[in-house]
Amino acid sequence: MTRLHNRPEDFADEMIDGFVAANGRHVRRVSGGVARSTATPQGQVAVVIGGGSGHYPAFGGLVGQGLAHGAAMGNLFASPSTQQVRSVAQAAERGGGVLFSYGNYAGDVLNFDAAQEQLRAAGIPAETVTVTDDISSAPVAEKHKRRGIAGDLTVFKSAAAAAEEGYELAEVARVARLANERTRSFGVAFTGCTLPGAEAPLFTVPEGRMAVGLGIHGEPGIGETEVPTADGLAELLVSSLLAELPEGVEQASGQRVVPILNGLGALKYEELFVVFRRIAQLLEEAGLEIVDPHVGEYCTSFDMAGGSLTLFWLDDELERLWNAPVETPAYRRGAVVEAARVEVDEAATDGAGRDIPVGSPESQQAAALALAALEATVATIDEHVDELGRMDAIAGDGDHGIGMQRGSHAALDAAREAASAGAGAATLLAHAGDAWSDRAGGTSGALWGVALREVGAALGDDAAPTSEAVATGVAGARDGIQSYGKAQVGDKTMVDALVPFAETLGQEVERGARFAEAWAAAASVASAAAAATADLLPRMGRARPHAEKSLGTPDPGAHSFALIVTAVGEVLAGSAGALKEEEEAQHA
Repeated sequence: MTRLHNRPEDFADEMIDGFVAANGRHVRRVSGGVARSTATPQGQVAVVIGGGSGHYPAFGGLVGQGLAHGAAMGNLFASPSTQQVRSVAQAAERGGGVLFSYGNYAGDVLNFDAAQEQLRAAGIPAETVTVTDDISSAPVAEKHKRRGIAGDLTVFKSAAAAAEEGYELAEVARVARLANERTRSFGVAFTGCTLPGAEAPLFTVPEGRMAVGLGIHGEPGIGETEVPTADGLAELLVSSLLAELPEGVEQASGQRVVPILNGLGALKYEELFVVFRRIAQLLEEAGLEIVDPHVGEYCTSFDMAGGSLTLFWLDDELERLWNAPVETPAYRRGAVVEAARVEVDEAATDGAGRDIPVGSPESQQAAALALAALEATVATIDEHVDELGRMDAIAGDGDHGIGMQRGSHAALDAAREAASAGAGAATLLAHAGDAWSDRAGGTSGALWGVALREVGAALGDDAAPTSEAVATGVAGARDGIQSYGKAQVGDKTMVDALVPFAETLGQEVERGARFAEAWAAAASVASAAAAATADLLPRMGRARPHAEKSLGTPDPGAHSFALIVTAVGEVLAGSAGALKEEEEAQHA
């Protein structure tokens, strides 16, 4: 278990602060994560990596000369937000454009892609290469759906070395894609990991058994087997990887490979060396030439007892780039020519200090109601945070509860600040949405940010909202979330509750129901729809590779949505006359 922490919700931020304090020679704190503390030549492509915290040395430990220029660092096991990614990229970029690279997880894709669009809109060239090395997470015919695990290192290192050599952005991206195609990984675990403050691990493995094909976020493996001997484990890892050769490699014999035996947190180096002894024998017996073998911790999962083997299949270009010198807090090879320190800290106040326009008195009244709805949301999430985490741990990474908690609290704080400045409903909800997405990170953070901003845009800052305006805003939230997250009804996501909620609300408003009653009816439908997701198999997100494990458990995103709209319904029921037409009806 993770024993040393203060408040669990502050763990990631405090960890990053301590990491920077200990490694100022290599990194500096910037908004959203870390960037190199050494100067980057003007015109050099910036390689920006990132993901959730809890995987050290990924991702901050891989920032420095010869490797990444910056790392966006999200909450524990949660993607960094769009704002974080954009801020780190802006701090690292030096006129050569930005290459984003990260593990292929839904929340990371969502937020990095959005940041990429924003950079391009600002005139900064940007490209993306996701890492998809985990062969257990999808068949070869769907390898674009695979997760990124310890193979991140080979892609990041190759791309960064190309950038250091002066490759232009398109060529750096080509190298990253080539490295990704030539990287394959496979992992196992004997115990799950426990997040700070949690009383139990995200998953358990029966005594004497081993989870096979696990993820790095605490996702359980795709199967179980008896715990083998060290030699037996080596044989499983090597045979699994040699059964699938990279594109363009016709046979293993005669190829040069970098083997990376990665410990996930609790395996001792001595154990890893015993396993690697047999791995090296097996690779040599297969006719492979071993180049620069790595044994250690390169991508961890807190205290998970387990490991993974990565094979990086070299060609002449990749071997040259792999052997280039590098110096970061956690990874050093060769000798770099130390660059000058960055004199001015460019940690930006990205998005801070925005003007808050004063709304009309009618819109301020609506903003007060929105604030009350957010207060009810926070109370509901706080009450159910552990339940949401347990539901998410069934087939995911168990972070949904704490992510929703961080996001909703940040949204409430931002809403209170906006309300105290006289904001109308649109401005208040826009600030709340930005704070939710930035603080929560991950997929749910991004989607709730979209939802709040869409509803706020429909309400405006100048007039009292109508029932029709709220229904329009909810419909906009539905459309925005589906467009942004790409989920459809039946995928076992938040969308399964959101779509029937929006449809029912619109229908009830159209037939003339009082708004509180219309909302209550829609919330009831959403609750039923969320419960019905227990019978669905997930087709998106981290739960997808473990689809069968989630049968019988509702989707946590759909469930939290139903909890929130039910709580908001209670606020509306006690706020008669809050909408324009109802107030007029009372005075008629």
